[in-house]
Amino acid sequence: MWRVCVVTSTRADYGILSGLIKRIDADPETELKLVATGMHLLKEFGETYKEIENDGLTIDEKIDISERGDSDAAVSRMAGNATRYFTNYFAKNRPDVVIILGDRTEMLGVATAALIMNIPIAHIHGGELTFGAVDDAVRHSLTKMSRIHFTACAEYRRRVIQMGENPEMVYDVGAMGVENALKMEKFNPEEVREKLGFDDDKPYVMVTFHPETQSVLGAMLQIQPLLKTMKAHPEYNYCITKANSDAGGISINELWEKECETNLNWKLFASLGAKLYLSAVRDSEFVIGNSSSAILEVPSFKIPSVDIGDRQKGRIMAPSVIHADNKEDAVNAAFLEAVKARRENRYADMPSPFGDGNTADRIFMYLKDALREGKLNGKKEFYDIDWE
Repeated sequence: MWRVCVVTSTRADYGILSGLIKRIDADPETELKLVATGMHLLKEFGETYKEIENDGLTIDEKIDISERGDSDAAVSRMAGNATRYFTNYFAKNRPDVVIILGDRTEMLGVATAALIMNIPIAHIHGGELTFGAVDDAVRHSLTKMSRIHFTACAEYRRRVIQMGENPEMVYDVGAMGVENALKMEKFNPEEVREKLGFDDDKPYVMVTFHPETQSVLGAMLQIQPLLKTMKAHPEYNYCITKANSDAGGISINELWEKECETNLNWKLFASLGAKLYLSAVRDSEFVIGNSSSAILEVPSFKIPSVDIGDRQKGRIMAPSVIHADNKEDAVNAAFLEAVKARRENRYADMPSPFGDGNTADRIFMYLKDALREGKLNGKKEFYDIDWE
């Protein structure tokens, strides 16, 4: 039996990973070691480890890496805490492979511990670009620390290979977010509105805004064009999900809390959970902000997304993603374009660029094959591309 450790640190990555986690848990040849850390354990972010337990999964260990505040120094210390505490965990529960997703800074600490202890890493969502956040460099670092890779599209696979990874260990599997969007059970529209707390028939817009950690502007300045645009359109309700624990994220969330006291058509949530979030997206007019979800999952619902600023700049984007520079006139223009596109049902026939919704099965199959054939063991060599 292979011991497979999955590390989750946010509501978002758990929502994406949940299908794969359940496959690992149900398989008689694998022993799931599920570790919750980071934002999952924090009250201000909804203590979302409870969502994992409510799904009937057993958390093997909760590892608290938190630091007070949302400065870049605090975020850096959290990554250091992750290295220290996951070293202790891996020493006691040495897995055959550790699965990590994406580009969170705390995952850099987890991967550092695993790498030094010679524990193979499987990385999901490598090869992507996000110029507006330090996550970009973190993601590429995780790629170089990992033994097997699962990318969301063919271009991202080529980019991982370009970084010296063996093509035989890099698989284009699509995005698990697309699988969740297409296959996860969802609430009906009446249940969604009741759970969101909207007591009128006004249409609503989904909002998520994270700090641009590579911007010269502070988080409070970054969010102003979005705030002004929302206030200019009171004909809509707004369902807002809180920012992550990036540098500046707590400040943004405190601002949302203050604004929701006077803007009664705004509803703020620390976490909706994957089922309610995807149900709410399906029934919304469109999504606005700078979350990766607007790029990956939302196009599967054939509705528009407004992507603000540079946080997601560099990603492959479906035609339904409307980009706006982070200026008030640009954000407002994109808002109005999304309204028009939604009314026209403009994207009804648009395919997702990130797969057909069978990603978790593919990852699980390739991962088990690699474990069975011993592909994760031995020395990792640099793969040179023949440029001639």
